[in-house]
Amino acid sequence: MSYFTAMGGAPSALLEQPWREVSEKYQSNLKFVKSYQPENKQFKHLRILLHGPVGAGKSSFINSVDSVLKGRSAGRALTNANSGSSYTRKYRTFKFHKNPEATYSFVFNDIMGFEKDSDRGVPVEDVKLALRGHVKEGYKFDPDQELKEGVDGYNSDPTLEDKVHVLVCVVPADTVSVLSDEMVEKMREVRVAASELGIPQLAILTRVDEACPEVKKDTSNIYKSKYLKEKVEGFHHLLGIPMNCIFLVKNYSDEIESNDKMNAAILCALKQMVLYGEDLLNDLET
Repeated sequence: MSYFTAMGGAPSALLEQPWREVSEKYQSNLKFVKSYQPENKQFKHLRILLHGPVGAGKSSFINSVDSVLKGRSAGRALTNANSGSSYTRKYRTFKFHKNPEATYSFVFNDIMGFEKDSDRGVPVEDVKLALRGHVKEGYKFDPDQELKEGVDGYNSDPTLEDKVHVLVCVVPADTVSVLSDEMVEKMREVRVAASELGIPQLAILTRVDEACPEVKKDTSNIYKSKYLKEKVEGFHHLLGIPMNCIFLVKNYSDEIESNDKMNAAILCALKQMVLYGEDLLNDLET
């Protein structure tokens, strides 16, 4: 495809070649994440925490990972497309089953989303506590009250496995340029806290099909879209996350069958999360 289309000479919305290749490595990436085991035998799994604005697709990404691993549509993490406030209220760990007796060696933690107003959404300090393993499984977040030591739900003696090993910021691609200053500041605060703890950070931009018509037509255009590449560059400048740590994802939503084009992009992001987490585990000592 040339830069100018044959009809009318209008510039193409797509690059001739993808700026990141995902389809060719689909099977090898799938094999990698399915066979992954922490090299540091003190750990049974690595922990990945998702955070970001309300409705960004954090729970949907967990379901999408589950769908990729199962080879079919899955929906354990509850989602609600119609809610203007966070549907996730509790701190929950999601494990992915290989079979009835075994799970994969990585887990995700879903968390209440950020909201623009300071008295709504998950308190930033609660996310910082989660990074250090101080939030107990099942704790119900309260926007009006930060979790503190001595309160039910506070884990006063976290293990290394309770702590977060990878932090992933989830933001819809079609909202990157309109994120409020308050929202950006909350995400920056968490990023700084994670950096101080040595926790690697990545980001995924979701709803790529809603942001770009070319991707809506064909998911394989995800890394060919000039518009989406601009969104990745914009988010890089906004939060300072390196370009090679920002990924584009189309979550499963209305699909009921496995989709290799969607899976390829999801696996590209997931593999990097696991690799970055593995690096941290190897640096930790009990």
